[in-house]
Amino acid sequence: MLRLVDELQRSRGADFGTVLRDIIAITVAAVPGTQYLGVTVFDDCGTVRTLAASHRDPALSDAAQHDVGQGPCLAAAWERRTIRVDNLAADQRWPRYRDAALGRTGIRSMVSFPLFADETAPAAISFYADSPWAFNDEAVELGLIYAAHTSLAWNAIRNNQHFRAALASRDVIGQAKGILMERFDISAIAAFTMLRRLSQESNTKLVHIAEKIIGLEHPDEGAGEPPSQLRNVSCGERP
Repeated sequence: MLRLVDELQRSRGADFGTVLRDIIAITVAAVPGTQYLGVTVFDDCGTVRTLAASHRDPALSDAAQHDVGQGPCLAAAWERRTIRVDNLAADQRWPRYRDAALGRTGIRSMVSFPLFADETAPAAISFYADSPWAFNDEAVELGLIYAAHTSLAWNAIRNNQHFRAALASRDVIGQAKGILMERFDISAIAAFTMLRRLSQESNTKLVHIAEKIIGLEHPDEGAGEPPSQLRNVSCGERP
């Protein structure tokens, strides 16, 4: 397990899907009572999705929580605490989820642990079984250890996503600077100053201004209308 986490942390090009599946396989085998396992994530729009799972029921459970807006994985992720369900059929905490999950899955007991990352991307790892009372205290304690390892892997994934997004933004801004430098015969510093001024005046992120400029130069890419300030410049106003 630690070797897999270390691979994620060291390598920008690691196959995260494969590594997560390996982590899940190891964890299922290691925690008593576990039949299958899933990692649930929440995007910026609040959409619930299954990042990885060893069985179809975790995804069905996540879909039920998304549909009804409640459930143990949501509670574990958002409240940053361990959630244990000994007998789903008798649990009264999330009745809409309970009824939906009982109808869609064979899940009868589960334990959900939060995966700690930045607050904009809450996540949880959940252990499932088809029989009630599958997880004793020892299993919960062991699950907490494996959840901590998975949390390290999840943080590595998030860091890599941020790294890739930063690289993509840098490339887009660089393209826009090149367009402005060529069109107005200005230096790279002047082109970046223009981008920054347009961003400040329109209260728009710099990368979005850059995307619009690229769209103006290459309209087939569909980046939308250019900023009004840029239209003024392109009609004869020098920076």
